[in-house]
Amino acid sequence: MPRLTVHTLDTAPEDSRPFVEKAIANNGYLPNLIGVLANAPVALETYLTVSGINSRASLSLAEREVVQITSARLHGCDFCVAGHTAIWLRKAGQSVEAVRALHAGQPTGDARLDAVAVFTAAVIARRGAVDDADLQAFIEAGYNQQQALEVVLGVSLATLCNFANSLADTPVNPQLQAFLPGAV
Repeated sequence: MPRLTVHTLDTAPEDSRPFVEKAIANNGYLPNLIGVLANAPVALETYLTVSGINSRASLSLAEREVVQITSARLHGCDFCVAGHTAIWLRKAGQSVEAVRALHAGQPTGDARLDAVAVFTAAVIARRGAVDDADLQAFIEAGYNQQQALEVVLGVSLATLCNFANSLADTPVNPQLQAFLPGAV
């Protein structure tokens, strides 16, 4: 049972309703994360705004999803692991085997994606103060300083979602159940 209210369009605070309507239109259903964030209209607006900004990063969709899945795994947020696994498979066109590896914190077999996962884990573990060797390995994998900061951007987005879901004990929507770790 969730610890915070999971709003619907009808119960959401007035200032959250336009964002809730947009989420329903984009997804075909209301993700429970949005229903939780609706409790704080500014948190919901921040999530959607930063999501839009993150989508314009130079990192590819698959690379951005590595950041999200890795962050969610490390933060213990199965809701976000499931949601981003769905994007990984449906929109990024990536493999089930690779996402299973990400769920387990193991290499995917793609050196560039693995470099993103390792760097993301280092950013989280060191709260941004990664070792010189971690940054150098990321750069040597073909990334640049801009993309290092885009990983930090992705981690910040994930932290908002992951921590909100942990605080709320957000239930995973039925539409996402098949994408939970162990279900894929």
